[in-house]
Amino acid sequence: MSRTLLTLLCCLPALALAQTVELSFVDAKGDAGPAGSVQIEDTPYGALLTPNLAKLPPGVHGFHVHEKASCAPSVGANGTITPAGAAGGHWDPDKTGAHAGPYGQGHKGDLPALYVGADGKATYPVLAPRLKAADFAGHALMVHAGGDNHSDHPLPLGGGGARVACGVVK
Repeated sequence: MSRTLLTLLCCLPALALAQTVELSFVDAKGDAGPAGSVQIEDTPYGALLTPNLAKLPPGVHGFHVHEKASCAPSVGANGTITPAGAAGGHWDPDKTGAHAGPYGQGHKGDLPALYVGADGKATYPVLAPRLKAADFAGHALMVHAGGDNHSDHPLPLGGGGARVACGVVK
């Protein structure tokens, strides 16, 4: 190897490695089969999430970082089973208690909405401007049924629906 090439290689900044998170559909019994993956990587503008998901209902879906690294179902006090309920709520490390969207000053678990095409595939990248790739570690990445208006009005947590796909970020 030439001396010039070695000099170039040693002096390049370290490239951030992307992490791929596998997501599965979730139901009351737990894992209901693979949904695909989401790649998370740093950019100068925040964390870029590039989905490669399939078999989702077409339309806009809520997309969030949840506080715990689990996609297991949970059982409520009244016996109701919540798919991926063990993931807890939306990640809110600053204890804001506010649902203000990915650009607001509320909890950091809000991600831009995930768009699913008529073919059931989600491949359009989203940018989380307040997050870095390392922030996702130790949490769950969640896709919800229905959209999310990133507000607590007229419905709590943006009106997004049930948890439909989940993946643990390591």
